[in-house]
Amino acid sequence: MAKIQTLAELQSLRDKLVAQRAEGEKTPGSVVIKVAYATCGIAAGAKEVLEHMEQKAKELGVNATFVKTGCMGYCYAEPTLEVLIPGRESVVFGYVDEMRADDILTKYVINNEFVEGIIPVNYETID
Repeated sequence: MAKIQTLAELQSLRDKLVAQRAEGEKTPGSVVIKVAYATCGIAAGAKEVLEHMEQKAKELGVNATFVKTGCMGYCYAEPTLEVLIPGRESVVFGYVDEMRADDILTKYVINNEFVEGIIPVNYETID
């Protein structure tokens, strides 16, 4: 990637990435996996989990968009991730390591089976 030289170039890149992210979240049939990527998540291994899941999703042929997010408020359970599958409620998983990541993709995303590590919702969505 070329160096960003101006504020306008930075804003243009930001706009492009925001548009790509929004498009991925709207793509029918696309799974969106949001990985908490704040300081606590990174320190707990979120970077490694994200890289592993991206590779595993490709291997399994899972149509997924991976998004780095800020803190989800579950610092005690990092690394955490939220899985959004069209037609299902979103689910947040905690204490995700590579083995649990594999289970989330194969069991929950592909086979719609229960996977341990779900964090109960402690908020309401406002539309």
